[in-house]
Amino acid sequence: MATQSSQQTIIAEGVRVEGDFTSAGSVIIEGEVTGSVNTNEFLQVGESAKIHADVTAADAAIAGEVKGNIHVNGRLDLSESSKVHGDIEAEVLTVAAGAKMNGKISMGGSSSKKTKKEAPAPEAPEKE
Repeated sequence: MATQSSQQTIIAEGVRVEGDFTSAGSVIIEGEVTGSVNTNEFLQVGESAKIHADVTAADAAIAGEVKGNIHVNGRLDLSESSKVHGDIEAEVLTVAAGAKMNGKISMGGSSSKKTKKEAPAPEAPEKE
């Protein structure tokens, strides 16, 4: 972890944060966050955590509950206790047995670039 900064923010169990939360360093959430969560580094969501927000991170490990869309540039790990209610976008996704997910999953590339729906190619006429 030498490439990560030494900045780390911890939202402890029993703490509630409302609004847009942005951090340049790693974030550990054990409490409750409502709004949005954005970190340029690692996000860890503990088992007791409840997030009612869209989440953006470089990498993340989720053990608690997230109600919102998740965008991870690298790896997203969902543990057996995780509950996700929203769309997931990640380069790599690992899901433990027992994890609960409800939403669309996009992997291996940015789905935001695919905003245009391509029309199907016209079929060639059959030759008799």
